[in-house]
Amino acid sequence: MSKILTSNELKNSFFILLGTLFISLSVVLFFLPNNFTTGGTPGMAILLHHLSGFSIGSMIIAINVPLLIWGTKYLGKIFAIKTIITIVLISFFIDLFTQIFSSIIITENIFLASIFGGVIIGFGVGLIIKGNSSAGGSTIIARIISSNSHIKPAQIILFIDVIIVICSIYVFKDIEKALWSIISIYATSKSIDIVLTGTLSTKVIHIATNKVDELSLAITNHLGEEGTILNGSTIKTKEDKTLIFIVVDIKKIARLKEIIQQTDEDAFMIVMEASEMLGRGH
Repeated sequence: MSKILTSNELKNSFFILLGTLFISLSVVLFFLPNNFTTGGTPGMAILLHHLSGFSIGSMIIAINVPLLIWGTKYLGKIFAIKTIITIVLISFFIDLFTQIFSSIIITENIFLASIFGGVIIGFGVGLIIKGNSSAGGSTIIARIISSNSHIKPAQIILFIDVIIVICSIYVFKDIEKALWSIISIYATSKSIDIVLTGTLSTKVIHIATNKVDELSLAITNHLGEEGTILNGSTIKTKEDKTLIFIVVDIKKIARLKEIIQQTDEDAFMIVMEASEMLGRGH
Protein backbone atom coordinates (compact mmCIF):
# COMPACT_ATOMS: atom_id res chain seq x y z
CA MET A 1 0.00 0.00 0.00
CA SER A 2 2.81 2.44 0.87
CA LYS A 3 4.46 1.78 -2.51
CA ILE A 4 1.17 2.57 -4.30
CA LEU A 5 0.75 5.75 -2.29
CA THR A 6 4.34 6.76 -3.02
CA SER A 7 3.87 6.04 -6.71
CA ASN A 8 0.65 8.07 -6.82
CA GLU A 9 2.25 10.98 -4.99
CA LEU A 10 5.22 10.96 -7.36
CA LYS A 11 2.85 10.99 -10.33
CA ASN A 12 0.82 13.82 -8.79
CA SER A 13 3.99 15.80 -8.07
CA PHE A 14 5.07 15.37 -11.70
CA PHE A 15 1.67 16.58 -12.93
CA ILE A 16 1.85 19.62 -10.64
CA LEU A 17 5.40 20.49 -11.72
CA LEU A 18 4.58 20.10 -15.42
CA GLY A 19 1.37 22.08 -15.00
CA THR A 20 3.13 25.00 -13.32
CA LEU A 21 5.71 25.05 -16.13
CA PHE A 22 2.99 25.16 -18.79
CA ILE A 23 1.13 28.01 -17.09
CA SER A 24 4.33 30.00 -16.54
CA LEU A 25 5.60 29.58 -20.11
CA SER A 26 2.22 30.53 -21.55
CA VAL A 27 2.01 33.74 -19.51
CA VAL A 28 5.58 34.79 -20.33
CA LEU A 29 5.68 33.80 -24.02
CA PHE A 30 2.17 34.67 -25.19
CA PHE A 31 0.26 37.02 -22.89
CA LEU A 32 2.94 39.31 -21.50
CA PRO A 33 4.56 40.26 -24.86
CA ASN A 34 1.18 40.97 -26.48
CA ASN A 35 -0.27 43.00 -23.59
CA PHE A 36 -3.49 41.14 -23.01
CA THR A 37 -4.78 38.87 -20.30
CA THR A 38 -6.47 35.57 -19.58
CA GLY A 39 -8.71 34.29 -16.78
CA GLY A 40 -8.02 33.11 -13.25
CA THR A 41 -5.00 33.98 -11.13
CA PRO A 42 -2.62 34.52 -14.09
CA GLY A 43 -5.07 37.00 -15.61
CA MET A 44 -5.45 38.95 -12.36
CA ALA A 45 -1.68 38.96 -11.86
CA ILE A 46 -1.05 40.30 -15.39
CA LEU A 47 -3.44 43.20 -14.79
CA LEU A 48 -1.90 44.04 -11.40
CA HIS A 49 1.58 43.82 -12.92
CA HIS A 50 0.68 46.47 -15.50
CA LEU A 51 -0.95 48.69 -12.90
CA SER A 52 1.71 48.43 -10.17
CA GLY A 53 4.94 47.51 -11.95
CA PHE A 54 5.58 44.62 -9.57
CA SER A 55 6.49 41.25 -11.04
CA ILE A 56 3.72 38.86 -12.07
CA GLY A 57 5.07 36.23 -9.68
CA SER A 58 4.85 38.55 -6.71
CA MET A 59 1.31 39.55 -7.74
CA ILE A 60 0.26 35.88 -7.80
CA ILE A 61 1.55 35.51 -4.24
CA ALA A 62 -0.18 38.74 -3.16
CA ILE A 63 -3.51 37.58 -4.62
CA ASN A 64 -3.39 34.12 -3.10
CA VAL A 65 -2.03 34.69 0.42
CA PRO A 66 -5.21 36.28 1.81
CA LEU A 67 -7.37 33.80 -0.12
CA LEU A 68 -5.45 30.84 1.31
CA ILE A 69 -5.71 32.23 4.85
CA TRP A 70 -9.42 32.73 4.32
CA GLY A 71 -10.08 29.40 2.63
CA THR A 72 -7.83 26.86 4.37
CA LYS A 73 -10.71 25.29 6.32
CA TYR A 74 -12.65 24.82 3.08
CA LEU A 75 -9.72 23.32 1.17
CA GLY A 76 -8.50 20.79 3.70
CA LYS A 77 -4.97 20.69 5.10
CA ILE A 78 -3.28 18.47 2.47
CA PHE A 79 -5.00 20.17 -0.47
CA ALA A 80 -4.11 23.59 0.96
CA ILE A 81 -0.43 22.61 1.30
CA LYS A 82 -0.36 21.37 -2.30
CA THR A 83 -2.04 24.57 -3.46
CA ILE A 84 0.56 26.69 -1.64
CA ILE A 85 3.39 24.72 -3.27
CA THR A 86 1.72 25.07 -6.68
CA ILE A 87 1.28 28.83 -6.30
CA VAL A 88 4.89 29.29 -5.18
CA LEU A 89 6.13 27.27 -8.16
CA ILE A 90 4.03 29.26 -10.63
CA SER A 91 5.25 32.55 -9.13
CA PHE A 92 8.88 31.43 -9.19
CA PHE A 93 8.78 30.09 -12.75
CA ILE A 94 6.98 33.13 -14.17
CA ASP A 95 9.54 35.54 -12.71
CA LEU A 96 12.42 33.25 -13.77
CA PHE A 97 11.13 32.84 -17.34
CA THR A 98 10.45 36.57 -17.59
CA GLN A 99 14.18 37.13 -17.13
CA ILE A 100 15.30 34.24 -19.34
CA PHE A 101 12.90 34.84 -22.25
CA SER A 102 12.64 38.64 -22.07
CA SER A 103 14.04 39.04 -25.59
CA ILE A 104 12.04 36.21 -27.16
CA ILE A 105 8.77 36.95 -28.96
CA ILE A 106 7.19 33.82 -30.39
CA THR A 107 4.37 35.67 -32.16
CA GLU A 108 2.98 39.18 -32.42
CA ASN A 109 -0.23 37.82 -33.91
CA ILE A 110 -2.75 38.18 -31.09
CA PHE A 111 -5.00 35.51 -32.60
CA LEU A 112 -2.24 32.91 -32.36
CA ALA A 113 -1.23 34.19 -28.93
CA SER A 114 -4.78 33.91 -27.56
CA ILE A 115 -5.34 30.40 -28.94
CA PHE A 116 -1.99 28.85 -28.10
CA GLY A 117 -1.65 30.77 -24.85
CA GLY A 118 -5.10 29.68 -23.73
CA VAL A 119 -4.57 26.05 -24.74
CA ILE A 120 -1.21 25.80 -22.94
CA ILE A 121 -2.60 27.38 -19.77
CA GLY A 122 -5.51 24.94 -19.95
CA PHE A 123 -3.14 21.99 -20.20
CA GLY A 124 -1.28 23.36 -17.18
CA VAL A 125 -4.40 23.82 -15.08
CA GLY A 126 -5.68 20.39 -16.11
CA LEU A 127 -2.44 18.72 -15.08
CA ILE A 128 -2.48 20.53 -11.74
CA ILE A 129 -6.03 19.33 -11.10
CA LYS A 130 -4.99 15.79 -12.05
CA GLY A 131 -2.21 16.15 -9.50
CA ASN A 132 -4.91 16.83 -6.86
CA SER A 133 -3.93 20.45 -6.42
CA SER A 134 -5.14 23.91 -7.42
CA ALA A 135 -3.65 27.02 -9.00
CA GLY A 136 -5.46 29.11 -6.38
CA GLY A 137 -7.19 32.40 -7.09
CA SER A 138 -10.71 32.04 -8.46
CA THR A 139 -10.73 28.32 -7.57
CA ILE A 140 -10.40 29.15 -3.87
CA ILE A 141 -13.09 31.83 -4.07
CA ALA A 142 -15.38 29.41 -5.90
CA ARG A 143 -14.92 26.70 -3.27
CA ILE A 144 -15.63 29.08 -0.40
CA ILE A 145 -18.74 30.67 -1.94
CA SER A 146 -20.18 27.38 -3.26
CA SER A 147 -19.76 25.71 0.13
CA ASN A 148 -21.87 28.46 1.72
CA SER A 149 -24.47 28.82 -1.03
CA HIS A 150 -26.23 27.03 -3.87
CA ILE A 151 -24.10 28.71 -6.52
CA LYS A 152 -22.03 26.31 -8.63
CA PRO A 153 -18.21 26.75 -8.63
CA ALA A 154 -18.13 26.96 -12.44
CA GLN A 155 -20.55 29.91 -12.35
CA ILE A 156 -18.37 31.74 -9.84
CA ILE A 157 -15.21 31.15 -11.87
CA LEU A 158 -16.98 32.35 -15.02
CA PHE A 159 -18.15 35.51 -13.21
CA ILE A 160 -14.60 36.23 -11.99
CA ASP A 161 -13.22 35.73 -15.51
CA VAL A 162 -15.79 38.19 -16.87
CA ILE A 163 -14.71 40.77 -14.27
CA ILE A 164 -11.06 40.23 -15.27
CA VAL A 165 -11.88 40.76 -18.95
CA ILE A 166 -13.85 43.93 -18.19
CA CYS A 167 -10.98 45.26 -16.07
CA SER A 168 -8.54 44.51 -18.90
CA ILE A 169 -10.37 47.07 -21.06
CA TYR A 170 -9.43 49.74 -18.52
CA VAL A 171 -5.85 48.50 -18.06
CA PHE A 172 -4.94 48.02 -21.73
CA LYS A 173 -7.34 50.64 -23.14
CA ASP A 174 -8.29 48.15 -25.85
CA ILE A 175 -11.71 46.49 -26.22
CA GLU A 176 -10.45 44.26 -29.03
CA LYS A 177 -7.83 42.69 -26.77
CA ALA A 178 -10.55 42.01 -24.21
CA LEU A 179 -12.42 40.06 -26.88
CA TRP A 180 -9.27 38.06 -27.59
CA SER A 181 -9.04 37.37 -23.88
CA ILE A 182 -12.48 35.77 -24.02
CA ILE A 183 -11.32 33.48 -26.84
CA SER A 184 -8.26 32.60 -24.80
CA ILE A 185 -10.41 31.72 -21.76
CA TYR A 186 -12.60 29.51 -23.97
CA ALA A 187 -9.53 27.74 -25.34
CA THR A 188 -8.33 27.23 -21.78
CA SER A 189 -11.60 25.62 -20.68
CA LYS A 190 -11.58 23.26 -23.67
CA SER A 191 -8.00 22.12 -23.11
CA ILE A 192 -8.74 21.53 -19.40
CA ASP A 193 -11.56 19.21 -20.48
CA ILE A 194 -9.20 17.36 -22.82
CA VAL A 195 -6.65 16.80 -20.07
CA LEU A 196 -9.24 15.65 -17.53
CA THR A 197 -11.53 13.54 -19.74
CA GLY A 198 -9.45 12.81 -22.84
CA THR A 199 -10.43 13.09 -26.48
CA LEU A 200 -12.98 10.39 -27.12
CA SER A 201 -13.88 9.52 -30.72
CA THR A 202 -17.08 7.79 -29.62
CA LYS A 203 -20.76 8.70 -29.45
CA VAL A 204 -23.51 7.51 -27.13
CA ILE A 205 -26.46 6.22 -29.15
CA HIS A 206 -30.03 5.65 -27.95
CA ILE A 207 -32.30 3.80 -30.39
CA ALA A 208 -36.05 3.43 -29.80
CA THR A 209 -37.34 0.50 -31.84
CA ASN A 210 -40.13 -2.09 -32.03
CA LYS A 211 -37.79 -4.59 -33.66
CA VAL A 212 -35.25 -4.84 -30.90
CA ASP A 213 -34.18 -8.45 -31.57
CA GLU A 214 -33.60 -7.96 -35.29
CA LEU A 215 -31.84 -4.63 -34.83
CA SER A 216 -29.64 -5.90 -31.98
CA LEU A 217 -28.58 -8.87 -34.12
CA ALA A 218 -27.84 -6.64 -37.13
CA ILE A 219 -25.73 -4.23 -35.03
CA THR A 220 -23.73 -7.07 -33.50
CA ASN A 221 -23.17 -8.82 -36.85
CA HIS A 222 -22.30 -5.77 -38.94
CA LEU A 223 -20.58 -3.48 -36.41
CA GLY A 224 -19.33 -5.96 -33.84
CA GLU A 225 -20.63 -3.73 -31.05
CA GLU A 226 -22.23 -4.74 -27.75
CA GLY A 227 -24.98 -2.72 -26.14
CA THR A 228 -27.68 -2.66 -23.48
CA ILE A 229 -31.43 -3.08 -23.95
CA LEU A 230 -33.58 -0.79 -21.77
CA ASN A 231 -37.32 -1.31 -21.26
CA GLY A 232 -39.65 1.58 -20.50
CA SER A 233 -42.94 3.23 -21.46
CA THR A 234 -44.11 6.42 -23.15
CA ILE A 235 -45.17 9.34 -20.92
CA LYS A 236 -48.71 9.89 -22.24
CA THR A 237 -50.00 6.55 -23.49
CA LYS A 238 -47.86 4.34 -21.23
CA GLU A 239 -47.10 2.11 -24.21
CA ASP A 240 -44.17 -0.26 -23.85
CA LYS A 241 -41.00 1.12 -25.38
CA THR A 242 -37.64 -0.53 -25.89
CA LEU A 243 -34.34 1.33 -26.17
CA ILE A 244 -30.99 0.06 -27.34
CA PHE A 245 -28.14 1.85 -25.59
CA ILE A 246 -24.80 1.58 -27.40
CA VAL A 247 -21.45 3.36 -27.58
CA VAL A 248 -20.13 3.56 -31.14
CA ASP A 249 -16.98 4.90 -32.76
CA ILE A 250 -17.78 8.03 -34.73
CA LYS A 251 -16.56 6.37 -37.96
CA LYS A 252 -19.31 3.76 -37.63
CA ILE A 253 -22.21 6.22 -37.26
CA ALA A 254 -23.03 6.32 -40.99
CA ARG A 255 -23.09 2.51 -41.21
CA LEU A 256 -25.27 2.35 -38.07
CA LYS A 257 -27.82 4.67 -39.70
CA GLU A 258 -27.98 2.40 -42.74
CA ILE A 259 -28.55 -0.66 -40.54
CA ILE A 260 -31.36 1.08 -38.65
CA GLN A 261 -33.10 2.24 -41.84
CA GLN A 262 -32.87 -1.23 -43.37
CA THR A 263 -34.10 -3.00 -40.23
CA ASP A 264 -36.71 -0.63 -38.79
CA GLU A 265 -37.72 2.50 -40.70
CA ASP A 266 -39.81 3.66 -37.73
CA ALA A 267 -36.88 3.54 -35.28
CA PHE A 268 -35.80 6.74 -33.52
CA MET A 269 -32.11 7.43 -32.90
CA ILE A 270 -30.48 9.99 -30.58
CA VAL A 271 -26.74 10.72 -30.83
CA MET A 272 -25.01 12.14 -27.74
CA GLU A 273 -21.46 13.11 -26.79
CA ALA A 274 -19.42 10.68 -24.67
CA SER A 275 -17.29 12.96 -22.49
CA GLU A 276 -15.71 10.20 -20.41
CA MET A 277 -15.84 6.41 -20.17
CA LEU A 278 -14.63 4.17 -17.36
CA GLY A 279 -14.87 0.44 -16.75
CA ARG A 280 -15.34 -2.46 -19.12
CA GLY A 281 -18.46 -1.38 -20.99
CA HIS A 282 -22.02 -2.63 -20.80
